[in-house]
Amino acid sequence: MGVWELLLVGVVVVLGLCGVLVPGVPGSWLVWAAVLWWALTDPRPLAWALLVGATGVLLLSLAVRAALPPRRLRQSGATPEMGVYAGAGAFLGFVLLPVVGAVPGFMAGIYLHERLRLGRHGEAMAALRTAMRSGGSSVLTELFACLLIAGGWLGAVLWN
Repeated sequence: MGVWELLLVGVVVVLGLCGVLVPGVPGSWLVWAAVLWWALTDPRPLAWALLVGATGVLLLSLAVRAALPPRRLRQSGATPEMGVYAGAGAFLGFVLLPVVGAVPGFMAGIYLHERLRLGRHGEAMAALRTAMRSGGSSVLTELFACLLIAGGWLGAVLWN
């Protein structure tokens, strides 16, 4: 697989990661489709193993999200700007503290947005709890699964 094809797969992965934060966009399926495309055009055992792992992670994420309450983020006062803060926090946390840092990073992003918007610690914490109860945990689950898949893909590409 050439550099341009890998770059296109990477763009689809990034679009999928961004799509997780946008309601109505199948972000996790875009990430999985990018890994599928990569595995079909670069048929090595590592590519197929990553595709199987990505499929398992995605199915596990779907099962966990089905057990969580449905998304009602708009009713809780969540804005697209909050999604940007939460996504950036999750990404930074995932990179700075590999894998497990995505969870505190996501919550820190929401907290930072609410702290800047509301100005007080207590109100920001209450808004964070409301956002996580009204669908933030579902978004976090999907984003975490997509970050795992994207990280595995990037590691496999760099390793080969």
